[in-house]
Amino acid sequence: MKIGILGTRGIPNRYGGFEQFAEIVSQAWLAEGHDVYVYCGHRHEFQGTEFNGVHRIVINDPEHWMGTAGQFFYDLGCILDARSRNFDVLLQLGYTSSSVWAPLLPKKSLIVTNMDGLEWKRSKYSPAVQKFLSWAEGRAVWSSDVLVSDSPGIRNYLLEKYKKDSVFIAYGADIPEQVKPETILNQFGIQPFGYNLLIARFEPENNLEMVLEGIEKANYPRPTIVVGNASNGFGQYLKKRFNHPSIQFPGAIYNKECIDCLRSYAGFYYHGHSVGGTNPSLLEAMATGALISAHENQFNRAALSELALYFSSADEVASQQTSKIPFDREELARKLKDRIVSEFSWEKISQEYLHCFSEGKKAAR
Repeated sequence: MKIGILGTRGIPNRYGGFEQFAEIVSQAWLAEGHDVYVYCGHRHEFQGTEFNGVHRIVINDPEHWMGTAGQFFYDLGCILDARSRNFDVLLQLGYTSSSVWAPLLPKKSLIVTNMDGLEWKRSKYSPAVQKFLSWAEGRAVWSSDVLVSDSPGIRNYLLEKYKKDSVFIAYGADIPEQVKPETILNQFGIQPFGYNLLIARFEPENNLEMVLEGIEKANYPRPTIVVGNASNGFGQYLKKRFNHPSIQFPGAIYNKECIDCLRSYAGFYYHGHSVGGTNPSLLEAMATGALISAHENQFNRAALSELALYFSSADEVASQQTSKIPFDREELARKLKDRIVSEFSWEKISQEYLHCFSEGKKAAR
């Protein structure tokens, strides 16, 4: 098949989850003999026409000077280009800024859309933006030939709201190599299993404030590392409110070996995400065998099952800090890694997408 992927800033990954997804699955599909193209913004630091054999289609991305509106024009450029490419399959990763141009999608390509999370529920958006996102969601549903949900919760939501089924295909993760902790942990002045860790974008729906309030309430002498770009208003608010020597805000960390080490040896890894499907950072934490305490919701439960602690209030976070851990750490780590291999391996995910494409093409004939 000739497969196009749009909805990312490009490969190799220099940004986030969808970019990582595109980089990994495009390589897997290429190895299976398919012809794969990924749309990339013109300001990407890698400028090649190919990346490891995968074609890069470079489109002008005016976001750097237009702001958010630039995303819409970037997607328009991608879609207009796709009309002349004769793709068998055009995979859209998300829909927020592409759904406006839905009538322009190529008619002869199978349009497959990964519906991402419940974007309109994100509290960082104004009511007007939330209303637009809800509209965009519906437009994406009805303009796609096949919908992909990366969580059973998203699939149930789409079925209930739109009476349209979707294919459940989760996100993926790999088991990282074990690294010696001393050098990395020493940078933060912490000891193995003697600190708390949070990694998240600084947004209210990720419940960082709830977690930090609980840690503060517990008054337990365990350092807390909060990783993420705290330059926005909410991040500055949290740094001011939780200005305590035991709470560190080192900023964003992009070195994967460092992040995997921090996850592996955390006393508690707190995952507060509450909006969305299968969260990439949660799977990456599972792949390190971390002791995870996750916000109580259907998306986190679907990924973790009973292999984690859960919280829904600051008081529950505080209680966990001082309570006996109900897991054997080594056994828990083994079960989490086994779950990644059996349910969330990239090999499994890439094959499920190919099957989805093949079945979609058959149904469209």
